[in-house]
Amino acid sequence: MTNVLKGKKIVLGITGSIAAYKACYIIRGLIKKGAEVQVVITPAGKEFITPITLSALTSKPVISEFFSQRDGTWHSHVDLGLWADAMLIAPATASTIGKMANGVADNMLVTTYLSAKAPVFVAPAMDLDMYAHPSTQKNLDTLRAYGNHIIEPASGELASHLVGKGRMEEPENIIRQLEEYFAAKEGELVGKTILITTGPTYEKMDPVRFIGNYSSGKMGFALADECASRGAKVILVSGPVQRQTYYPMYRRCDVESAQQMYEAATAAFPECDAAILSAAVADYTPEQVADEKIKREKTGAMTLQLKPTHDIAATLGQLKRTDYADKVLVGFALETNDEQQHAEDKLERKNLDFIVLNSLRDKGAGFRCDTNKVTIIDRAGRTDFPLKTKAEVATDIVDRLVAVLNKKR
Repeated sequence: MTNVLKGKKIVLGITGSIAAYKACYIIRGLIKKGAEVQVVITPAGKEFITPITLSALTSKPVISEFFSQRDGTWHSHVDLGLWADAMLIAPATASTIGKMANGVADNMLVTTYLSAKAPVFVAPAMDLDMYAHPSTQKNLDTLRAYGNHIIEPASGELASHLVGKGRMEEPENIIRQLEEYFAAKEGELVGKTILITTGPTYEKMDPVRFIGNYSSGKMGFALADECASRGAKVILVSGPVQRQTYYPMYRRCDVESAQQMYEAATAAFPECDAAILSAAVADYTPEQVADEKIKREKTGAMTLQLKPTHDIAATLGQLKRTDYADKVLVGFALETNDEQQHAEDKLERKNLDFIVLNSLRDKGAGFRCDTNKVTIIDRAGRTDFPLKTKAEVATDIVDRLVAVLNKKR
């Protein structure tokens, strides 16, 4: 997954909340992703967590006071505000939120906030009643009107719609919102819409049985996250798998059968700049689906009549020929023999820009694995890749997608 936080300079403001200890997890997460973190803490914040702990994590002195020594040396809140790529205040108490909303610059954190030119993210942390108070809500609305990003837990509701609110969002979700912001602003695929199909399809025989395959959807979900991490709007059409993406999808459509996937993919294709067809779609489906469970016959033999499903790749390839020549179409080929021949044939027949080939004969590739070994084939030749994690493979595939999209500009 593209690391959009690498090299980013983050000012982390910490205030006097019992949730201050969670700032350690935020710091660790940001630094792990390559960010540089400078902590600014309020005097009240130091009552909950020591600057020594924070300094050890960031490898930087913690800033709290305007003057670091009594010899006139001082910290420039203006320079700090200009240094940052983003300012994150987590936890943010009701008191600090009120000061930010009304320009009460009585500590280093608020003066830095008032000087910041970078985007500001605020993660409230307080008692539910304090959060629900009209004055707090008014202050939060003021911060939103100023363009600040308020990070709050999204789950949990009562009649008041405030259950879960007030509690500081979890560190990993706070970091994710920063990633989403930078991906949407700076990613290579900003302004692009990418359709991705993933997972298996289930073709019903009766209410309890189906014809399916072993696809886990891991490769497609890795591709969805990779595209989203580069700023794309991702339309994810997923077969029946229990998986979630790291990034929120522009649109997600969960389907079960090949017919449903065909309908969803063909409907979405016109609005997309590219489609990556990584789903393992059934080639055949039962001609008849029994209304009741099929009973085992005493004779033991059973004949099941099958009919072909719609070929999604071929259909989109034909649409590309007739109406959408500027779109990029990427296919997958999972083969067991004569791999390159089959992949090249599919590339031509289905009018793909390139195809991703992998073989079940390669250990660690194919279904149910966290790794994959692929070859990318286009009309100019082939590029072989070693065994990698599926996240790393997704990076290679999307790198090629970006290159093809750039050529079509």
